[in-house]
Amino acid sequence: MDPRTPWQALTRGDYLRGGWPWRSAGYLASGALVGATVLALLLVLAAFSLLLVGVPLLLLTGVALGGVERRRLRLVDADPAADPHRIPDAPGLTAWLRVRVREQATWRELAYALLHGLVLWPLELLAVAVALGAPLALLATPLLLALDGHEVRVLKGPLLASYPAAFAAAVCGLLLLPALLYPLGALAGARAALTRLLLAPRDTELRLRIGEVTRSRARLVAAFEAERRRIERDLHDGAQQRLVALTMTLGLARLDAPPGPLADQLARAHDEAGRVLTELRELIHGIHPQVLTDFGLGAALTDAADRSAVPVDTGIDLPRLPPPVESAAYFAACEALANVGKHSGAARARLTARHADGLLRMEVEDDGRGGADPAAATAGRGGTPGGTGLTGLADRIAVLDGRLTIISPNGGPTVLRVEIPCQALCG
Repeated sequence: MDPRTPWQALTRGDYLRGGWPWRSAGYLASGALVGATVLALLLVLAAFSLLLVGVPLLLLTGVALGGVERRRLRLVDADPAADPHRIPDAPGLTAWLRVRVREQATWRELAYALLHGLVLWPLELLAVAVALGAPLALLATPLLLALDGHEVRVLKGPLLASYPAAFAAAVCGLLLLPALLYPLGALAGARAALTRLLLAPRDTELRLRIGEVTRSRARLVAAFEAERRRIERDLHDGAQQRLVALTMTLGLARLDAPPGPLADQLARAHDEAGRVLTELRELIHGIHPQVLTDFGLGAALTDAADRSAVPVDTGIDLPRLPPPVESAAYFAACEALANVGKHSGAARARLTARHADGLLRMEVEDDGRGGADPAAATAGRGGTPGGTGLTGLADRIAVLDGRLTIISPNGGPTVLRVEIPCQALCG
């Protein structure tokens, strides 16, 4: 397996024969160049900071340097350095600055810029000068002596006036060069590790992927909810209206038809059309009730309680909440009430819902036999054998950073609790 960092290359016997020594030297030398530039910028921006202009410019410098350093890291680290910054939700410089100021990565980059500009780059320059400059100067001693013709000073030290002494210095340089390339590679590896630690932690990419998965799930839930509403609207405004017209037409035809087989056929057709219309209305209500869209979660929960097979006491006091929150909570309540009617053996249930301190709390409690499996309920089965009604609801609530739990000891009561953090849209 090919080494991916100088640290890994140093443990191999072919370190000197590969390109890692020179990549390490290039990384440190370019770091010195970048650091000197950063120091100059910091000095200029420090003057501007007296006018409260340099602070945002310092942040911009840190962000820009972070991008440069993550790219420069490729010289000595084959693993990609992930960008830790989040893409702003809105275009424009103001939105970009608002996001960047709130990110820890921005302040880490600023700290790195100060560290690099004030401390690191002189050390890098010194390391390159010692590891490469000194051996190369010794190797060049015979050439320098030939150019001068009389004598040459070696590394600001002794004067050499003879070619045997000059060639001896060159041999020393030839032996010293490979010996110093090892600590140079170690220093480059340590320097790259520090850069990655501050600017691109190895868990950053995982966090970014998790964040993207979460946002993708939220987008899927939003798209699913929008599709439900579209289907409900199309059925309500299209098929339902045509069925209403058909029912009315059949009713009029039934009134006009004389008694006999034709009247009987029209009566059966009229009754069947009425039943289809009723089923369609129930289907539309199950897809997305209009009361939820028009009047909010409080009115929709009251309507669901009125339609429950088991009598339900309510304690509901809710403002308008974000549509995804209202939809997820409503369908969770409907599924819970349906399970109460089908499986609990309860004589009565209670539905409460409150919004306080940025959290929606909703509970459905029944006086039934209990014994529902909380693990199954949390996984989405709601204690119903073979049922999957709460599976999607639990996922949708999780996407909203919420939680769905069930407490159901043997003998009851059974309590389904939904908690979703959200802010009210109005009072």
